[in-house]
Amino acid sequence: MNYFLDLFFSGLTRGSIYALIALGYTMVYGIIGLINFAHGEIYMIGAFTALIIASLLTVLGMNGMAILVISGLAAMVYAAAYGYTIEKIAYKPLRNSPRLAPLISAIGMSIFLQNYVMLAQTSDFLPFPDLIPNFAFMEPYSDFIGSSDLVILLTTAVAMLLLTIMIKYTRMGRAMRATAQDMQMAMLVGIDVNRVISFTFIIGSVLAAIGGLLIASHVGQINFYIGFIAGIKAFTAAVLGGIGSIPGAVLGGFILGLTESFATGYVSSDYEDVFAFGLLVLILIFRPSGILGRSENQKV
Repeated sequence: MNYFLDLFFSGLTRGSIYALIALGYTMVYGIIGLINFAHGEIYMIGAFTALIIASLLTVLGMNGMAILVISGLAAMVYAAAYGYTIEKIAYKPLRNSPRLAPLISAIGMSIFLQNYVMLAQTSDFLPFPDLIPNFAFMEPYSDFIGSSDLVILLTTAVAMLLLTIMIKYTRMGRAMRATAQDMQMAMLVGIDVNRVISFTFIIGSVLAAIGGLLIASHVGQINFYIGFIAGIKAFTAAVLGGIGSIPGAVLGGFILGLTESFATGYVSSDYEDVFAFGLLVLILIFRPSGILGRSENQKV
């Protein structure tokens, strides 16, 4: 039973990280219909930023919680700046171009950021400090869930809740929904569409940076390539749940994480990607819009 619970909570933890990144994918797609394939690299850059700041603060003699908070804030600000800049440079000029042009631009930006970080840092794996403290009340359950697992799960739940509240009840949320429904009409009624799109990229980048910090602290190492793998898995999670749906992104992340965890534990780690992408193929065959996605009728 303990082995099952260990796999279960490990899958939830992995799925939570996929969900945090998938939220960025699904928000951008919901607003402008674009798949931001450079989003995984934002996750990676957030992790590297947190590592640099944490290393500096450790040299200065700060304690664990202060390091976690400050490095987390720095990672979020830096990742948000990258997300904003990428949208302005790589996507905004191509907003009215054929669909293939922004797709190629997104893939090119992803490759550029990977190589930029590899040259600026290193191609080797780097150790990442454990910044999440061990909570005493978690000791009785330490055989199958740790403090970092709990923090990651709670962070994902809070992120989904705050995003849902923001989109439903705030002025910016109403502007985002209007832009997603009809961008041209939103502009006609006075909504600053460029501001809405930039805000969407910033929020998605902040969530990716949080995910990068948490999983790097949980795993204990990072390298320049982690963004590509996590980005592909998070995109899969977004499609599974129904891209454009915030609850769908979280649900898809959990399903993917649990599928990988149980496949690794009961079959073989060699087949975790086979099960994950096999599940995606089945969903696309029987429900192309995703689990919580809504089918859209195309006018011809």
